[in-house]
Amino acid sequence: MVPMRLRATRTFQVEPQLPAALEPLRTIVRNLFWTWHTDALLLFERMDRQLWRATGHNPTRMLQLMPRAEIERLSHDDGFLAHLERVRAALEAYLGRAPHATVPGTSSADVIAYFSLEFALTESLPSYSGGLGVLAGDHLKSASDLGLPLVGVGLLYAQGYFSQVLGPDGWQHEEYHDIDLAAQPIQLLHDDQGAPIEISVPFDGRDVHARAWRLDVGKTPLILLDTNVDQNSPTDRQITGHLYGGDFDTRIQQEMILGIGGVRALHALGLHPAVCHMNEGHSALLGVERIRMLMDATGASFDEARLPVTAATTFTTHTAVAAGIDLFPPDLVRKHLGHYYAAMGLDARAFIGLGRINPDDEGEPFSMALLGLRLSGFRNGVSRLHRSVSQKLWVAAWPDLPEDQAPISSITNGVHLPTWVSHDMGELYDRYVGPQWREDPVDSTQWQRVNEIPDQTMWDAHEKRRERLIIRAREQYMLGGSRQGLAAADPILGRALDPNTLTIGFARRFAGYKRATLIFRDPERLARIINNPDRPVQFIFAGKAHPRDEPGKQLIREVLQFSRRPEFRDRLVILEGYDVEVARALVQGCDVWLNTPLRPLEASGTSGMKAVANGAIHMSVLDGWWWEAYRPGLGWAVGRDHVDYGPETQDAYDAASFYDLLEHEVAPLFYDRDKDGLPGGWIETMKRSIAAFAPRFNTNRMVSEYATAAYAPAAHSWQKLRENGMAAARDQAGWLHRIQASWHDVRVVNVTDNARERMMAGEPVEITILAQLAGLSPADVRFDAIYGRTEPGGGLETTHELPLAFAGQNEDGSCTYTGTLEPTEGGRA
Repeated sequence: MVPMRLRATRTFQVEPQLPAALEPLRTIVRNLFWTWHTDALLLFERMDRQLWRATGHNPTRMLQLMPRAEIERLSHDDGFLAHLERVRAALEAYLGRAPHATVPGTSSADVIAYFSLEFALTESLPSYSGGLGVLAGDHLKSASDLGLPLVGVGLLYAQGYFSQVLGPDGWQHEEYHDIDLAAQPIQLLHDDQGAPIEISVPFDGRDVHARAWRLDVGKTPLILLDTNVDQNSPTDRQITGHLYGGDFDTRIQQEMILGIGGVRALHALGLHPAVCHMNEGHSALLGVERIRMLMDATGASFDEARLPVTAATTFTTHTAVAAGIDLFPPDLVRKHLGHYYAAMGLDARAFIGLGRINPDDEGEPFSMALLGLRLSGFRNGVSRLHRSVSQKLWVAAWPDLPEDQAPISSITNGVHLPTWVSHDMGELYDRYVGPQWREDPVDSTQWQRVNEIPDQTMWDAHEKRRERLIIRAREQYMLGGSRQGLAAADPILGRALDPNTLTIGFARRFAGYKRATLIFRDPERLARIINNPDRPVQFIFAGKAHPRDEPGKQLIREVLQFSRRPEFRDRLVILEGYDVEVARALVQGCDVWLNTPLRPLEASGTSGMKAVANGAIHMSVLDGWWWEAYRPGLGWAVGRDHVDYGPETQDAYDAASFYDLLEHEVAPLFYDRDKDGLPGGWIETMKRSIAAFAPRFNTNRMVSEYATAAYAPAAHSWQKLRENGMAAARDQAGWLHRIQASWHDVRVVNVTDNARERMMAGEPVEITILAQLAGLSPADVRFDAIYGRTEPGGGLETTHELPLAFAGQNEDGSCTYTGTLEPTEGGRA
């Protein structure tokens, strides 16, 4: 007989009772400031080390589970109370700190709204899958550090992303667990009458309701929506069930809740976004909803309302391949959004065309990313190299422009240093660099003081962190082996790592282009290198594959199978259960951080930034951030700066380069010790890497760049285009209609110049063009001369733009424009 499982007929939340002396704990726990304040983390660990680990580093749940007697004991522990007061005062001072940056046109009500489908803030809230979410979480934290009036917007998932378990054969299995909201530092938001704040989003013939929750990330609020409410059908309650769960139908519904519902939730809370930032295309519908609201408020047409909304929107793409873009069947868009866009006066061609390269191609699917690009005024890739990759990927959206003129900029990603730098290293920075590194990490002069850290002190701290990592990794590896049916003494598991051996970390999403198995291309050579008795090397792997990425799962399986071969089993492990906590342990304890993507498919690669900030030395293909960061003596470049070879050729060349570097440069430098046992050259490289990269590759610098280059111009345009009853927007919309009607008849009739076959650098070249304007006025049209170095194959490297001046109108209506350029470099121009 199966026992009956009862269900609660009524639920309510019970808050743990705290003595007055411990009441500050409640405030500290409710703000995720503790996730990057190491003294707060030590406070929680001090309360109960075992319970801290057992709860997955969740102080809310820990308080709920702590025995009353233990709480009473802490309330009389003078040392603990002094520690508590120190953390309380730090939080209060942080929240009361004056802003470090401002964005004119924004305020506590007219906010910058940052939309993302995932946020990684702490391992106890699994609302992230990988780098996109980690970047989003760090963005919120640095916005808080800077004091920007930024609000995060996302979804609250019932189960979040999966927990990873590896089977006996190394195959990844996904386990989903319900997130207990009562054990999270999150609050349901209420209106003035005490009712929960709910919004609704129109779907195909029904409204879907969502509740609004708030999570405090320092000074930055994160608003999260969930559809698990009584008014919804059982199916609709599951829309926010899993991150990236379900099929296309579920995905488009999640993106409707995020984009449309997110804007509505902000307004329901009295927050009016002056700027919206789309972190990838998942939230692109926010632009449509803002247009709809502006149309309703002002009586403007879609084209008129689109102008201020587009000008006030930022779009960041993290994608380097077309396969990473969400494409929805047109019928699905009509089903879920047809009534919505029809109410705005749009037909299917007009609306779905916004998400197509060719609006007239009825067979082309609908791209949310393309919609986001078209409804944003500032667009950027996440590294300098990724900018050119994005321009190539999206140039078809601007068919009249050369590839390198596609309007996509770049702001290179960073990491939130206080979150990722270990306590040991943070204390060294406090002592030698100065405590300001936590609040103002972009000051490069302070980071030069890293060189003042005594070599012995630096190395002792690093060895302590490596030893801690090895102990943790060994324990986790053995635990995984036990779950896979292997006894702890089984020889297949080997001795599993050595705390005194050169340790290389590789941890990221397992996708084909990241080439996790590149190092096994020549397993015999790898085995000889890592088993060198004088210079041994060991590897720690970790990472998840997407649940539907079968090739990615196969890569995990291959790594595990290699780890069990006799020649590798003591020197290589793969850890299951990859999450923020595992990532933090790896970047804080490894000697070398390895990244081997197929160039140029790595948009940024922030894990290396985290490792370098902890003293690891980076070893990577010249892709993502490493392409712009690498300098000889600051880590190692695998392969070369070249992308024209096919994947097989790149694999062969990069693998050989990796083996050569590891055998002849990396291992010798690590094991070259002085009479005191210190690797002087290695420590010097650690210090120079920290001093060079920490002030550049952090999210405080990144968010400051967004504030200057994107948010401030966007807020200004949002104000100006809506003034005087949208007069400027209406005038501009009329002008655009007139331009678009005539644009295809505008012609350059003739181009002349006085350039000779051979000229001296700096010698002027006069250019004259004759153009037919098709009824447009000279003030409507601008002509630029694009020039630069000519490549051997005839291609033009466009490095300069020269606006040409209007020189007069001719009797036949044509117009003359002139300009003078002065080539400054030798070569063929």
